[in-house]
Amino acid sequence: MKSFSDYDGLAWAYNRHWGPRYAQQVLPALEKILLDRLPAKSMILDLCCGTGNLARALTDRGFSVIGIDGSRQMVRLARENAPAAKFVVSDARKFKLYSVCDAVVCVFDSLNHIMNAEELVSVFHRAHRALKPGGEFTFDLNMDQGYRARWRGSRSIIEDDCVCLVQFGYREEERIGESHLIIFWLKKQWRRCDLMLRQKCYSEAEVRLGLETAGFENISVYEGQRDLGMSAKGAGRAFFICRKPEGMNREAVH
Repeated sequence: MKSFSDYDGLAWAYNRHWGPRYAQQVLPALEKILLDRLPAKSMILDLCCGTGNLARALTDRGFSVIGIDGSRQMVRLARENAPAAKFVVSDARKFKLYSVCDAVVCVFDSLNHIMNAEELVSVFHRAHRALKPGGEFTFDLNMDQGYRARWRGSRSIIEDDCVCLVQFGYREEERIGESHLIIFWLKKQWRRCDLMLRQKCYSEAEVRLGLETAGFENISVYEGQRDLGMSAKGAGRAFFICRKPEGMNREAVH
């Protein structure tokens, strides 16, 4: 996994160009598979919360939200964007909460940034421990279809005070997606940030096995475009939702 300081360099551009847009796109999908069933004022953990755009939408709907992200700059912006939520700087693979939540959400393919299955299962264990018995965990992942369709070519954003250039690639045999970003932004003077971010493509079978290992049950999978009505960018994006068994002690799985 890239160092969190790399994501610090992305925070400003992410907050302007990606976070708000994806929060708006993903919210109807989350409402269909999770949010509409949660009681008012439920506590939701927004894991890998980025710049807090989804957290803001959730607090606006009356939920209590705690956000966790490893990037200090992402969390700094999240606190500005979602003042009604609480935020903690921590590693998704190692975090601890001192209270339990009704639900855990983790979106915008954040878990694809976990580059091996063992560490992915560590995240699942932590999410399990953070939930009340009967609580639900939902997250999205880019799947092979999505990488093949979208992770190629280049994109650019050009504004008066910001230029973002992104080159995508997908190494099919290794199941590794790469995005090389060059970001220029104007703040008194022009600054430049170069990033290479990598993602791992997991199969549905691998993810199911990891969730079962962590103690989850009732695992369901939805395809973003076909099942949840997202735009074409939802094709090849899988939403997993699963449940911590009723009556299970939160310390039962380590």
